[in-house]
Amino acid sequence: MSSVRRVLSTVAALCGRLLAFVCVSAVVGALAAGLLVPLVSSAGTAASGSVQFFESLPSELTITPPGQVSRIVASDGSQIATLFSENRTDVTLKQIAPTMRNAIVAIEDYRFYEHGGIDPVGIMRAVVSNASGSRQGASTLTQQYVTNVLNENLTAKGDSSDVVLNGQKTTGDKLREMKLALGLEKKFSKDQILQGYLNIVPFSGSAYGIQAASQYFFSVDAAKLTLPQSALLAGLVNGPGYYDPVAHPERATARRNLVLDAMLKHGYVTAKQHDVAVKTPLRLAVKPPRQGCAYASQAAYFCDYVLHQFLNSPLYGSTSEERLRLLQRGGLTIKTTLDPRLQSPAQHQVDATTGANPDKWGASLVSVQPGTGRILAMAQNSRMLAKQGSGFVTTYNFNVDKTDPAGLPLGGVGGMQPGSTMKPVTLAAWLSEGKSPDQVVDASRRVYPMNYPWKSTCGPVTGAYNDAQTSLGAAGNLQNDEDGFYRPMSVRQGIYYSINTATFASAAGLNDFCDIQRAADALGMHNGAGKGQKLGLNTLGNLLGGENVAPLTMANAFATFAGNGTYCVPLSITGVSDRQGKSYGGQATSCKAGAIQPEVAKRASNVLQDVLSKGSGLLIPDKVKAPAAAKTGTNQYNNQTWIVGYTRGLATASFFGDPFNASERRQGQNVTINGKFYRSVDGAYIAGPQWARYMQQVTGFYPHGAFDPPTVPKKATPKKAPATKPKTKR
Repeated sequence: MSSVRRVLSTVAALCGRLLAFVCVSAVVGALAAGLLVPLVSSAGTAASGSVQFFESLPSELTITPPGQVSRIVASDGSQIATLFSENRTDVTLKQIAPTMRNAIVAIEDYRFYEHGGIDPVGIMRAVVSNASGSRQGASTLTQQYVTNVLNENLTAKGDSSDVVLNGQKTTGDKLREMKLALGLEKKFSKDQILQGYLNIVPFSGSAYGIQAASQYFFSVDAAKLTLPQSALLAGLVNGPGYYDPVAHPERATARRNLVLDAMLKHGYVTAKQHDVAVKTPLRLAVKPPRQGCAYASQAAYFCDYVLHQFLNSPLYGSTSEERLRLLQRGGLTIKTTLDPRLQSPAQHQVDATTGANPDKWGASLVSVQPGTGRILAMAQNSRMLAKQGSGFVTTYNFNVDKTDPAGLPLGGVGGMQPGSTMKPVTLAAWLSEGKSPDQVVDASRRVYPMNYPWKSTCGPVTGAYNDAQTSLGAAGNLQNDEDGFYRPMSVRQGIYYSINTATFASAAGLNDFCDIQRAADALGMHNGAGKGQKLGLNTLGNLLGGENVAPLTMANAFATFAGNGTYCVPLSITGVSDRQGKSYGGQATSCKAGAIQPEVAKRASNVLQDVLSKGSGLLIPDKVKAPAAAKTGTNQYNNQTWIVGYTRGLATASFFGDPFNASERRQGQNVTINGKFYRSVDGAYIAGPQWARYMQQVTGFYPHGAFDPPTVPKKATPKKAPATKPKTKR
């Protein structure tokens, strides 16, 4: 001990009276940090170097907000999911129980309210203790706060490998910590420093800051902590892993009681309070933090879609790494368009559609608001994790594209074959040329040979239907699902009976076959693979839904009809802000009025209403109690089936089938679904009731009056088609 005193005396003499406190503290800190390494031969030279080094250190601490939990929320503010790299939620000192504040001061720095950032008494005590062979720290709460801030700053910059732990500090680290602590005490009050410390310090690998720790270990807010709980948490900061009460309850109890002893010694509790707390069992109520969309409280796949869109957007950082860091540490609130009033019935309905589902058939619903593009609900019958009670586990989203227009991932399967739900595109092309939906076309024609004279201004029409040319690559003669419909009929009848030959006859009657592609583009339809890939509607087979399209795309296209021709880009994120109130912006509403002519949209809606009242909708037992329009669809092998329908205020795509496989390897024929046998699955059989039951529950939340009637007069009196008793399919 005499050697230490000689060094301190020499330093004091060299530095002068005004600098004595700082210099002595600096050198003693260096000695303590070095655990009394052998003293240098020249004490004066060592002290002089320490002073110069100390004076060269920065005195201003840059405090960046520590990593916070980000939240994805629905339009009503209800939580969807949390995301974080460090589970932390800041609270004010008033939101922290007084017992917690007192416990941390008593055990970590009982002279906290007396010193100016570094504690000479504590340093001397540590030096004496370390000289005698034991080990004791001397860092004040202010110094500990400085260390945690410096480490958080490194982590925030992505330099977590440079984080310095207590046992790894060099003499320089310790001196820098001291000088920054002195500067911090000049800038902030004691309560501000204590609040910052309690919000930043790790209590375990799953809980950073006192609020997260309170929730993790006891399932209560920090304001509700009891004396024994506070003492336990205060004891953890010295060694979160070593004193972990879950893994090491005996160690944790002993440490808690040591904290209680310190609180008694320094007058924070009475003897009676101390004795009662010591006898109290730990009584943990561990609530592990659940983060990520797999643990979403609602709409897990919508959450995943939002997450992909956030990470793909330059609004939130110039690189994907920056965006991820902001998401995981920024304490963001990502407000979305999801409407829980719709989401809950949607999820219930898709789950009810398939029941136990041993064969893993997929069912999905997605709703869009016409006129805004807001995605209101997105549900499917699978789960992201096996332990969530579903035998159908997948991370793939049935409702969205595989990638966005830039080729960045969106998490989707890449769409399914829409079948006859594509027929309204040819109808829109027909109407755009001023033709009447009641005009009769020749639906008896089944042969469209390779040399058929299609009228096209945008390149050749590929594909052919001709038994006589199959050896040359043509498909066989065009087929309808049922006999009896190979006859002249109106375009309207061709839609609501869903007659393939009528769709081809309509296409053949167009002034320009390219109007079909133009209509699809105007409706925002594209290939489910994403990357901005258009549908190839100059290929004949694609007129009947041969290319994969995502349900969200289909719902949004039909929303354009509901919106009288106004197309809106689908919208999921309305705003992003952090806990300091900084706004990062959201997706702007992007709508184009007249994407298709308003009269075309009105006439299309007029025709599609007949699907529900005269066509395949007759097979759907549940009826929507509002004016509605729709189209069913089934692919070639009955394993991807649809209905896409809408009211004035809500457009919904309903899917049932195999979202991963459209081939003949797994056909929707002679199958049992949810206890019911189907000789063949059709869009009206399962997807149809799923859509209708859902729409019955949610239609009233949005406008649902009559559609605007067409106002453009018919250009010609059509030849009346012969009446036929309805036969429904599709």
